[in-house]
Amino acid sequence: MIIDRMQNSHLYYALNAKFKRAFEYIHQIDAGAIPVGRYEIDGELMYALVQEYSTKRQEQGVWEAHRRYIDLQYVVQGAEGVGYANINHLKQGAYDSARDFLPLHGAGDLVTLHSGSFVILMPEDAHMPGMAITSPAPVRKIVVKISVD
Repeated sequence: MIIDRMQNSHLYYALNAKFKRAFEYIHQIDAGAIPVGRYEIDGELMYALVQEYSTKRQEQGVWEAHRRYIDLQYVVQGAEGVGYANINHLKQGAYDSARDFLPLHGAGDLVTLHSGSFVILMPEDAHMPGMAITSPAPVRKIVVKISVD
């Protein structure tokens, strides 16, 4: 897992050639105005999900991980907690390949993402996004799904 501010995104271009393209996509759009929805960047190899929602209490959270995609989650407006644990520290449920969704159960750490922050979550990074910091609040976020292939 990597957590940083969007102004430092250039520091991560060399880690994965696809990261540069994902960050450039975020920089070129009007992240605060683009409508909620799915946007193809490179077909199924890379696409963006623009989301708006209200954060939820931690007891309502669900641990998840993905096998086919790396998540680049960028908080445009608001703030949210994101649970984090290595998948080997949690109990794994049945993987849903159609949704690329691995449910997990257990406990982990909680980090806070403020407006302008991003997190990169690799397949071994279990995460629980959308958690309220103190009480439920609105968040606008862009999640770029980056194929591991």
